Amino acid sequence: MRWIALNLLLPLLLIPAGAANPPAANPAPNPPPSVAKLLAHSFRRPRKNGWVFVHLQGSPRQLGFQNGYWLAGEIQKALAAERVSMARDAGRSWGWLRRAAMRVFWPHIERQYRQELRGIVAGLRARGVHASLPDVVALNSFQELPDYYVPWYDAHHPAQKAAAGAPGGGNLPHRTPHFRVGAKCSAFVATGSYTQGGQVVMGHNNWGAYNHGEYWNIIYDIVPNHGLRILMDGFPGVITSDDDFGINSAGLMVTETTISQFKGFNPNGIPEFVRSRKALQYAHNIRQWTAIMLKGNNGGYANDWLLGNRKTGEIARVELGLRRHEIWRTRDGMYVGANFPSDPAVIRDETTGFNPNNPDSSPNARHRRWEQLKREYKGRIDIAIAEKMEADDYDVVEHKIDPDQHTLCGHVDRAPRGVKIWGWGPYYPGGTVSAKVTDSRLAAKMELIGAMGHPDGIGFNARAFLRAHPQYDWQKPFLQNLPSEPWTRFQAAGH
Repeated sequence: MRWIALNLLLPLLLIPAGAANPPAANPAPNPPPSVAKLLAHSFRRPRKNGWVFVHLQGSPRQLGFQNGYWLAGEIQKALAAERVSMARDAGRSWGWLRRAAMRVFWPHIERQYRQELRGIVAGLRARGVHASLPDVVALNSFQELPDYYVPWYDAHHPAQKAAAGAPGGGNLPHRTPHFRVGAKCSAFVATGSYTQGGQVVMGHNNWGAYNHGEYWNIIYDIVPNHGLRILMDGFPGVITSDDDFGINSAGLMVTETTISQFKGFNPNGIPEFVRSRKALQYAHNIRQWTAIMLKGNNGGYANDWLLGNRKTGEIARVELGLRRHEIWRTRDGMYVGANFPSDPAVIRDETTGFNPNNPDSSPNARHRRWEQLKREYKGRIDIAIAEKMEADDYDVVEHKIDPDQHTLCGHVDRAPRGVKIWGWGPYYPGGTVSAKVTDSRLAAKMELIGAMGHPDGIGFNARAFLRAHPQYDWQKPFLQNLPSEPWTRFQAAGH
């Protein structure tokens, strides 16, 4: 009965406050002078191969207002989906999550990013989307609330755990811990003798639930009044990339993959979505980036970060837990990520029992495939090879091409066993939702290349999937087709 009630409530939850229909992608020209001032030098380009490019420029308030204004339709849809899926994953009502975001994260957000978040609310309201500040803060913490804060809260408040409210006022069955949105990725960074010309080459594909992946299609070109210019992919209405693929004008190249089965959280720390944005905005090198990420680390969205410095040719892998972290650096090598931790201390003290010796687990299988490709392509890695590796469909467990949970380009919707350590059941509608690549030469021109959907050319048809797997009908209101789009080049405006 609980699930029946939730399904009956979905249409109501998906109607955003203040508007029955999403605003047009391109608003009417000649906005009021007060709005025009906040929008100065910003713009949105027409959708291209699934991507939406926005240029944001100015003060923190301007950056936020422009984000909310130009992406109002996308933010409205994303918030509608998050109200349901975050609540379901966390076993908490949206109201509870909003209050938690303001209680736990807001006090630790510095002034410039508070102004930016308030600006997003104002930009949305200027387009007729009446989301509140708690809505926007909860959206920005969608990586940290369900999978990091809620388990911490449950452990420290056992009496309240059973009384957690669900949408509609009922109780949801207690959550199954798993990583839910952009928390499963296949990524690499290479340099020196591993690449053509010795330059830094970086690639990443973002694994997530498909009901979120369709929204992860924003290319942000950000020119803040203070700090460095940023070009990154991202989620609408969020101030950081969150699946984390970005470059800045100092030559830093950044991506990551999440640590599977991570445990640990500090509610008195600085939110990860603030630290990762600040690091990309202000760090000129790997050392500075690491220092920003370590200061006030709350353990939220714990990742293996892959970094490159196009100016020096140095790359790094930073495994950032809560109490423990490890850094590997080189000017001649290749670091890879597939949601596996490497530091024995992190595995022992900060996971719920990650087993690096289980050959069937998705992180370990993809790790082995990365090692094969590292040997195969050493000395030849360039943009074309990077695109090929991020689209790789070879299953090292089955020893054949078979896109599934073991392949670098993930298709868990084709996997009969799902991915148990993430709480993804059989044929869970999740996997790769986008891919990005860049290298030193492109980064010098503030360019990256992205592909929406699976870069291997295999699209996802939501209607056919739900006919075959009705156990996921609860996602029907917001599960959309995810076509495989071509690789598309993006450059910061004016370069």
